Amino acid sequence: MSAPCPLTSIPTGTAAVIEKIQLPPEQRGRLLEMGLLTGTAVELVRFAPMGDPVEIKVRGYHLTIRKHEAEQILVTPRAGK
Repeated sequence: MSAPCPLTSIPTGTAAVIEKIQLPPEQRGRLLEMGLLTGTAVELVRFAPMGDPVEIKVRGYHLTIRKHEAEQILVTPRAGK
Protein backbone atom coordinates (compact mmCIF):
# COMPACT_ATOMS: atom_id res chain seq x y z
CA MET A 1 0.00 0.00 0.00
CA SER A 2 1.44 3.36 -0.97
CA ALA A 3 1.46 6.49 1.16
CA PRO A 4 -1.31 9.05 0.60
CA CYS A 5 -0.47 11.78 -1.89
CA PRO A 6 -2.27 14.92 -3.11
CA LEU A 7 -5.04 14.30 -5.64
CA THR A 8 -3.25 16.57 -8.11
CA SER A 9 -0.12 14.40 -8.10
CA ILE A 10 -1.71 11.24 -9.55
CA PRO A 11 -1.83 10.73 -13.34
CA THR A 12 -5.06 11.62 -15.15
CA GLY A 13 -7.36 8.65 -15.53
CA THR A 14 -6.16 7.15 -12.26
CA ALA A 15 -8.67 5.91 -9.70
CA ALA A 16 -7.93 6.53 -6.03
CA VAL A 17 -9.51 6.49 -2.58
CA ILE A 18 -9.74 9.60 -0.41
CA GLU A 19 -7.70 9.18 2.77
CA LYS A 20 -7.84 12.68 4.28
CA ILE A 21 -9.09 16.19 3.50
CA GLN A 22 -6.76 18.82 4.96
CA LEU A 23 -8.89 21.91 4.34
CA PRO A 24 -10.16 24.16 7.16
CA PRO A 25 -13.69 23.29 8.39
CA GLU A 26 -15.26 26.30 6.64
CA GLN A 27 -14.01 25.01 3.26
CA ARG A 28 -14.30 21.29 3.98
CA GLY A 29 -18.07 21.35 4.53
CA ARG A 30 -18.83 22.26 0.92
CA LEU A 31 -16.73 19.35 -0.37
CA LEU A 32 -18.36 16.93 2.06
CA GLU A 33 -21.80 18.01 0.81
CA MET A 34 -20.69 17.17 -2.74
CA GLY A 35 -19.76 13.62 -1.72
CA LEU A 36 -16.03 13.92 -1.11
CA LEU A 37 -15.73 11.83 2.04
CA THR A 38 -12.92 9.76 3.48
CA GLY A 39 -13.02 6.30 1.89
CA THR A 40 -14.78 7.49 -1.28
CA ALA A 41 -13.43 6.42 -4.67
CA VAL A 42 -12.47 9.25 -7.02
CA GLU A 43 -10.87 9.48 -10.45
CA LEU A 44 -8.77 12.35 -11.73
CA VAL A 45 -10.30 13.15 -15.12
CA ARG A 46 -8.33 16.18 -16.32
CA PHE A 47 -6.87 19.58 -15.62
CA ALA A 48 -8.19 22.72 -17.34
CA PRO A 49 -5.85 24.12 -20.04
CA MET A 50 -4.15 26.50 -17.59
CA GLY A 51 -4.02 23.83 -14.85
CA ASP A 52 -6.90 25.17 -12.74
CA PRO A 53 -9.59 23.96 -12.07
CA VAL A 54 -9.37 20.17 -11.80
CA GLU A 55 -12.11 17.79 -12.99
CA ILE A 56 -12.70 14.65 -10.97
CA LYS A 57 -15.26 11.86 -11.10
CA VAL A 58 -16.88 11.00 -7.79
CA ARG A 59 -20.01 8.94 -7.05
CA GLY A 60 -20.90 8.71 -10.76
CA TYR A 61 -20.74 12.41 -11.64
CA HIS A 62 -18.08 14.86 -12.76
CA LEU A 63 -17.09 17.59 -10.33
CA THR A 64 -14.80 20.54 -10.91
CA ILE A 65 -12.84 21.92 -7.97
CA ARG A 66 -10.05 24.43 -7.58
CA LYS A 67 -6.52 23.13 -7.82
CA HIS A 68 -5.60 24.46 -4.36
CA GLU A 69 -8.50 22.44 -2.91
CA ALA A 70 -7.52 19.29 -4.81
CA GLU A 71 -3.96 19.62 -3.48
CA GLN A 72 -5.35 19.33 0.07
CA ILE A 73 -7.21 16.07 -0.68
CA LEU A 74 -4.88 13.16 0.09
CA VAL A 75 -5.59 9.95 -1.81
CA THR A 76 -4.17 6.48 -2.24
CA PRO A 77 -4.18 5.21 -5.86
CA ARG A 78 -6.22 2.02 -6.29
CA ALA A 79 -4.45 -1.08 -7.47
CA GLY A 80 -5.40 -2.47 -10.84
CA LYS A 81 -6.31 0.79 -12.50
